[in-house]
Amino acid sequence: MYRFSYAEILNETPQSIGERQRLAIEHSVGLLAAAQEKGVNSREAREALRFLRRLWVMLIEDFAKPANADPKQRRADLLFIGLWIIREAEDVSLGKSSNLNGLLEVSRTIAAGSNAPGGDGEDLDIVHR
Repeated sequence: MYRFSYAEILNETPQSIGERQRLAIEHSVGLLAAAQEKGVNSREAREALRFLRRLWVMLIEDFAKPANADPKQRRADLLFIGLWIIREAEDVSLGKSSNLNGLLEVSRTIAAGSNAPGGDGEDLDIVHR
């Protein structure tokens, strides 16, 4: 589903990378919504949680790179959020939590922030709540 050639990745602009990230986050929202509907112990939940963890591991690796063009504070905020998402998804997978709704709401907020004009995520206020 998310396969790109090596040449495409080398020629990506920051805007195309951001667009691909936004699409992946929106995909995670769809998976989490289906998981919430089917329940925390469903196949849909396992699939959503696996996708979410893999996505955020990749995003965290990208945000941590010095060459990342995003503003430093936004990168720090998203790193913090990503670590929470990974930890919470793991807790749900292990039955220590059933917080699919929290994962869904945070993911929706991030997707909305990446859809903001300029995609700068200025409205990513969830870190400071």
